[in-house]
Amino acid sequence: MLVIANEEAGRTRESVSAAMAEIMRWGEAELVTCREPSDLDSVLDRRDGRPLVVAGGDGSLHAVLERLWQRGEADQCPVGLVPLGTGNDFARGIGIPLDPVAAACQLHDARPHPIDLVVDDAGGVVVNAMHVGVGAEAATAARPLKPVLRIAAFPIGAVLAGLRAKGWRLRVEVDGVPVASGRRRVLMAGLANGPTIAGGTAVFGPDASATDGLIDVVVSLAVGPLARIAYAARLRRGTHLQRGDVLYRRGRTLTIRGEPFEINADGELDGPVRLRTWTVQPGAWRLLLPD
Repeated sequence: MLVIANEEAGRTRESVSAAMAEIMRWGEAELVTCREPSDLDSVLDRRDGRPLVVAGGDGSLHAVLERLWQRGEADQCPVGLVPLGTGNDFARGIGIPLDPVAAACQLHDARPHPIDLVVDDAGGVVVNAMHVGVGAEAATAARPLKPVLRIAAFPIGAVLAGLRAKGWRLRVEVDGVPVASGRRRVLMAGLANGPTIAGGTAVFGPDASATDGLIDVVVSLAVGPLARIAYAARLRRGTHLQRGDVLYRRGRTLTIRGEPFEINADGELDGPVRLRTWTVQPGAWRLLLPD
């Protein structure tokens, strides 16, 4: 196996070493550390048919799959995951142990399983979840806190963002059908390919699955001060879909347009943009999981 570690991932070198020791108990493995996204092409060029193992979090997995998709290799390269990030939401949702040694041990009996990938019209991908509005602002606020506070940085970032968020005028369409017209302000909108975001502190898509060929789209219109607080409390428990000011749809494409908005895709920030479309690609990549 070829193991790719992200130097910026949330865990320590000791965790990477422990995972590598477990992998090498039953086979050969090479460890490569990536310091920049631009390093990935040279790593993938030397793969030589070997399966990849991403030792990192959602952002690391996002970066690897984005390059594999852009190179046309996503469905040809089995990918394993040892969750070493801060949030590890994709691993939570798909059932990979959060303990790195346990996750590495699972790779011994794993085989490739088809997993959905969401692709946008700018060449980017979404592995677990994407959201715009207050969620993206929260990620921006949490980023400098993560090295010290780790998962606790996510709810603090959400509080800071929620205090100043006034909403965005956005038109949201699922499979070409309007969900939000743009007349009312939107607090948060996005798609889920897995249940949780923000290190499991928010259950954005309670019923989302990475293997059903669909995306779960959530739009919150809770822009008032009290409504924002109530929405945030419900979001933590995954009961926000029951609110009257929350809209929920399932489909294959999502288009958001309107005033400039930032994008949080798997914890990776992009924008501002005024228009973007995301489309699910069913079974587009192969994840190494035990049967």
